[in-house]
Amino acid sequence: MNKKKIFIAVDTNTVSKAKKIIRDTQTKKIQVGYKFGLEFFYSKDGRKFLSKLKNQTIFLDLKLNDIPNTLRSAMRSLKNLRVAYLTVHLSSGLNALKALKKESKNIKIAGVTTLTSLNNNDLKEIGYNKKVNELVRHQAKLATKAKLDAIVCSGHEIRSVKRVFKKEIITPGIKLHNTKNDQKRVMKPNDAFAAGSNWLVMGRSITNGNIKKNIKNLLEILED
Repeated sequence: MNKKKIFIAVDTNTVSKAKKIIRDTQTKKIQVGYKFGLEFFYSKDGRKFLSKLKNQTIFLDLKLNDIPNTLRSAMRSLKNLRVAYLTVHLSSGLNALKALKKESKNIKIAGVTTLTSLNNNDLKEIGYNKKVNELVRHQAKLATKAKLDAIVCSGHEIRSVKRVFKKEIITPGIKLHNTKNDQKRVMKPNDAFAAGSNWLVMGRSITNGNIKKNIKNLLEILED
């Protein structure tokens, strides 16, 4: 039986905290990868640390969003990093997505749909005339057309997305307990896996407080 896959969000701007998160989340019971976002990548020593990090599955969550030529150039500048997955906003458009994918080589490109911090009211405020589920499904079709390797969507859209996108699904907004923080479309781990997610992304539920204890709690939940 395949191990369940979890990306731990390394949301910090210090290398020492990143090392602690990696050290305290080691387990053989599940497959663990590490998500590094803007906070760490833009920090003083973040990129240098990533360039030397070995034997880990790295999910670089930069949510790129730009014109085709800029995305191609950005991809080239990341080649010295041992990155497994890289995110791009699907709102960049088909031509930009294709350009990035063509340049990515062995790095899997994950298209970001609608952020988990947004709901229908937020979309209306921004100017979208679609509901969240409709918009995410539309974005998933675009990811399929661009031949991307993965898609990032909340647990609430997984089943809808799987009808039009047949590759990997990465699911953020995963919580051990009933807390939302700044995320509005959240889900518990077992529910997201049951819906068909391939990778879950977990941050504060694991990295706040006692990390080892939180991992133990997660493992117990996944075994239920």
